[in-house]
Order: sequence, then structure tokens, then C-alpha cells
Amino acid sequence: MNGGRGASARIVVLALLWGSGFLWIKLALTGLSPVHLTLVRCALGALTLLVMAFAARQRLPRDRGTWTRLIVAAFFCNALPFALFGIGERTVDSGIAGVMNATTPLWSLLIGVALGTERRLNPARLLGLALGFAGIVVIFAPWQQSGLLSTGALALLGAGLSYAIAFAYMARKLPPDGAPLALSAAQLMTATALTALALPVAGTAPHLTLTAVVAVTILGVFGTGITFYLNYRILSDEGPTAAATVGYLLPVVSVALGALFLGEPLSLRVIGGMAVVLVAVGLTRWQPQVPANCPASSAGGLATPK
Repeated sequence: MNGGRGASARIVVLALLWGSGFLWIKLALTGLSPVHLTLVRCALGALTLLVMAFAARQRLPRDRGTWTRLIVAAFFCNALPFALFGIGERTVDSGIAGVMNATTPLWSLLIGVALGTERRLNPARLLGLALGFAGIVVIFAPWQQSGLLSTGALALLGAGLSYAIAFAYMARKLPPDGAPLALSAAQLMTATALTALALPVAGTAPHLTLTAVVAVTILGVFGTGITFYLNYRILSDEGPTAAATVGYLLPVVSVALGALFLGEPLSLRVIGGMAVVLVAVGLTRWQPQVPANCPASSAGGLATPK
């Protein structure tokens, strides 16, 4: 009983830290450009994970091949989506940004279908794919002059797509090999270096306010570094199903915090679209039950990576 409560507590804490990231991005943008925000976030996250890796006695990769693959992973999983969320939240509410983050499984399924690598298709998953993008259309309402479809909205959708590309690549090319903290620290170090290359086109110089400094610090240390550690713990102790639960809670947290602390309005249309997206994500993760005597069920063949 206590173990179950402990797991539930970790899931709630992770959802709050991760889901609040969209609030901190919005606040950090009051003094930082998206590129500067991404740079500081990656650097602080890398530093946090380096300390954790050192404490766990995990060493950074030493072979050139791993570092080469980390360049691709860091670009699509960190540098690009972090910057796109910053660009998107300049004009789109933080709560909606959280919902767009939850579209990553939809993009992953779409990529699998397009490339012919998705072999677990069933009517429920196809329905989820169609519903998911229908929900996005409802949220952004491009048929209205005041609809949210804009450069910022497209940037948020691009961030979800970037995550999907990254996860597909990392699953094949970057297995953790027993040192996930060190590998993640190395990835964020690489993302920091990649983002630094974009500084000449970063635009407006930082206007450091107390709000921006506090927000980006919390985002980097807790919303990037600590969240990875907690997610790894949940994956190791409770399995992928418990970890996936966090993904469903993130939009709820981001929407609630945006409404409470930023006064972001929520129309019935937007709320309905969010609900459709969450149901759709659930359908894309659904798999038929496999009999207990089926070899796949004992080999973890149905586990869906987060």
C-alpha cells in the first residue's frame, strides 16, 4: 500500500514539475528571447544531470560515435523543440502549449504509418490519430478571424513533431546502456553547444528581470534536470505504463496553472478540443490484451516507450 502511495506521489510531483514548465517558459520570455531561454535551460539541465551522474558514478560517453549520434538527438529532442516552445508561447497561451506537447504520440504514430514501420495498427489507434488532429483543428479554429492558427501555433506543433522524430531516433541509436543520467547530461551539453551557435540570430539582447531569472532557473534545474531523474525512477520502479500516465496529466497541469497564475482564458471550444486530443492520445496508446501464455506478454513486447 505504501509503495503504491509512493509511486503515486512521484507521478504527481513529476506531473507538477513537468507540466509547470510551460508556465515558467511564459514567465522567462518576459526577459529572454527563445534562443537565450533555450541556451540557459539546456545549460542548467546539463549541470543538474552532471551532478546526479557524478553522484551515481556514471561516466560520460568516451567514443566519438556516441557523441556524433548525440548531436542528432540533442537537436531534435532539446535544442529545436525548446526553442519552438519559446517561439510559440510568445503568442499562444501556456495551457495550449501543454496540450500541443501531448500530441507527440500522434506524430509518432503518423511517422510510423508513413514509413511503414508501425506494425501494431488497429482501428482504435487509427481513430485516435484522426481524432487527435481533429482536436487540434478545433483548438486553433483556423476558420475564425480570431482563431489561434498562427506562426506560434505552428511552432508548437513543430515542437511535438520534433520530439517524435527524436524519440524514434534515440530508441534505435542511443540505448542508455546502464548510464542514463550521464547520457542525458551529455545530450543536454550537446544541446547547449548547438544552441550557442544560434546566438548571432537570437534577436533582442536579454533584458534580465527577477521574474525571468527565477523562471528560467526553475525551468532548467527542476523542469529539465530533476524531471528526467524522476521520470527515470518511475520507469525503473513502476514500468512504462506508470510513466505514460504522466503524459496525460501534463496538459491538465499546464491548463490549470495558466488559468490560475496567468489569467489565460479558456473557451468551451478550446476545452472541448483539449479533451478530444487527450482521448485521441489514449486511443493511440491502446493495445489489445494478449493472453497470458503468449510469449510477447512475458517479453514486454507490448510496452510503449514514452
